[in-house]
Amino acid sequence: MDLKEIQNLIKFVAKSGASEVKLEMDDIKITIKTASEDGKETTIVQQLPITPQVVAPVQSTPPAITPAAVVEEKSTSDDNSKYITIKSPIIGTLYRKPSPDKPTFVEVGDSIKEGDVLCIIEAMKLFNEIESEVSGKIVKVLVDDSSPVEFDQPLFLVDPS
Repeated sequence: MDLKEIQNLIKFVAKSGASEVKLEMDDIKITIKTASEDGKETTIVQQLPITPQVVAPVQSTPPAITPAAVVEEKSTSDDNSKYITIKSPIIGTLYRKPSPDKPTFVEVGDSIKEGDVLCIIEAMKLFNEIESEVSGKIVKVLVDDSSPVEFDQPLFLVDPS
């Protein structure tokens, strides 16, 4: 780790609001402590409520599924089984518009074809256009604009017919 990387790390920690960060690598150990605006270090001690822990016995057979859960699972899978789910290929922040003053890429009811841009996912200051791999009609948008998404998280439901 060179000096420039260490300086960038210090700036990042200062902006993040963290009071202390410890970084240990193979041959380097770095501890960064920040002080409050008045120059005095503040310590906040937070005590969590004590809850009794229950240890579950080890089961040799899987737990039984209640009929209500089966019915609910069946009805949702039947409803969505005819649709194709478009999932996030990366972790980041999803944007449904190319910029704040522009309209969204797609809305419910829009017809899309293979290669159409559906949204943008920002990851580490890089904006990645997410293109459709299928043709069809947008049935449901599963994620709000400017919200964080995980890898493989469902984003859109598409009716391929």
